[in-house]
Amino acid sequence: MPESVAISRVTDLSRERLAVLLAESEAAGYRFVRRLVEEWDAGTNRFSRPVEALFTAESGGQIVGVCGLNVDPYLDDPWIGRVRNVYVLSSHRKRGVAGMLVAQAVDSARGHFGCLRLRGEEEGSARLYEALGFRPCARIPSCTHVMDLGG
Repeated sequence: MPESVAISRVTDLSRERLAVLLAESEAAGYRFVRRLVEEWDAGTNRFSRPVEALFTAESGGQIVGVCGLNVDPYLDDPWIGRVRNVYVLSSHRKRGVAGMLVAQAVDSARGHFGCLRLRGEEEGSARLYEALGFRPCARIPSCTHVMDLGG
């Protein structure tokens, strides 16, 4: 029987807690988990502005996934949010973990942001985002999907 997964909003995070995610993501050629860790350590992005949040998925006492919600850094508009840094360990994929993380970010954004944007160019991640209600967008720099939240 698979272990349960708990999604939590975190405000304190050590590099050591993300070490396994960081190592696996870099081995797979992804740089964004490294950027998340470096920005957290430097204090340049701790998801601490109003409405922003960093969520982790934990199983068996280990962080197995991560997802951030920021004011979109590519725009000068505080009403547009960005889902970013979504990564789940390969051992926990296809179990709904990424969906739970992104859904938590979307729920947190409702009532605060008018829309959410993200970049998910791989086929699997694009299908996930579309299943959660994001729609593909074209001709928008640094964005592959958008979700209108009303407001």
